[in-house]
Amino acid sequence: MHILDTFLIHYLHRFDSHCFAVELHGKSYTIGEGEPLFKVIIHEDIPKKALLSSTSLALGEAYMKKTMEIEGDLFTALKCILSQSSQFSLDKGALGRILYTPESKSNQKKQVSSHYDLGNDFYQLWLDPSMSYSCAYFKNDTDTLEQAQHNKVHYILEKLHLQKGMTLLDIGCGWGYLLIEAAKKYGIKGYGCTLSQEQWKKGQERIQQMGLTGQVQIDLVDYRDLLQEGKTYDRIVSVGMLEHVGRSNYGLYMETASHLLREGGLFLLHYISGHDESVSNPWMRKYIFPGGTLPSLREIISRAYDNEFQVLDVESLRRHYYKTLMCWYHNFQGVRDQVIASRGEEFARMWDLYLCGCAVSFYIGNIDLHQILMTKGTNNDLPMTRWY
Repeated sequence: MHILDTFLIHYLHRFDSHCFAVELHGKSYTIGEGEPLFKVIIHEDIPKKALLSSTSLALGEAYMKKTMEIEGDLFTALKCILSQSSQFSLDKGALGRILYTPESKSNQKKQVSSHYDLGNDFYQLWLDPSMSYSCAYFKNDTDTLEQAQHNKVHYILEKLHLQKGMTLLDIGCGWGYLLIEAAKKYGIKGYGCTLSQEQWKKGQERIQQMGLTGQVQIDLVDYRDLLQEGKTYDRIVSVGMLEHVGRSNYGLYMETASHLLREGGLFLLHYISGHDESVSNPWMRKYIFPGGTLPSLREIISRAYDNEFQVLDVESLRRHYYKTLMCWYHNFQGVRDQVIASRGEEFARMWDLYLCGCAVSFYIGNIDLHQILMTKGTNNDLPMTRWY
């Protein structure tokens, strides 16, 4: 490296497990050995302080603002960099306001709203018709995203061993697709809660359209307030909501679920899991999921046994989420011009990075997706095999 080269070039050499090219100030550099897999074009140098404070935030913001561009396949580029995430810098003290946000009710409602209330019109552009915004389940290589989302919902409902007339609570029910499918197929009575005004509004429309008023109910309410209603349920499900609960509230969350579930009842928890209990992605927390935290499998299993639950089954759907995200990413590329026209290019580039980066993270195993099936107390009446 030449003595006049910037700190950025020096810093990028720590990601030399894969070969890539860099262009900065009209000069070309090669990181790693071999033939470059992609090229990073930097229009504006990234300060040393920003890189050392948070690699993910510095590089992510540069990409969003187009001061850094990728020539080549974005998935390949992100895979090369994120597979070396141990080389990222992170000054947690300097970024405390992003990494450690208050986990109060009022703050969490704002955080949820910031992502899920972007508008149903936005999500309808690139989600499948069911408006499912969580990991799909690909039974066959030929499954479309819509079919895979249908598979996912019915796979969960099968695990819950539903019987006609049962009550099912969906904590963080989104647009209500799971509850509606459960009511139609199994004749259960469904109740859902969400903090998203937009999701609640769409849910009401769907319930009316399906003629399920009185059988399915969705309320705009915090899960912590459900106990005040004095109801208990035969089954509880929660899909993609635990990530918004906050580490300080895991005990309360599991305790609340336990109080809401009848003795012997089943609880299925579906969530993105981290390998440990660290908080380490400032870019994601600042721009995509403020306050979002990935629980580890071990801490949730531990909390389960602190609250009368017995774990029956744990399944990883990591590769299914990789495939789901790639479907969303490709769908998003097809409507990208519409997104830019209504929300600007920086917003579109942010979502490119989010969808593709998450797909990479699941693919390389930096994060996982788990479904945990548990009973409240002992239940000897369920089928003897897991294949029911």
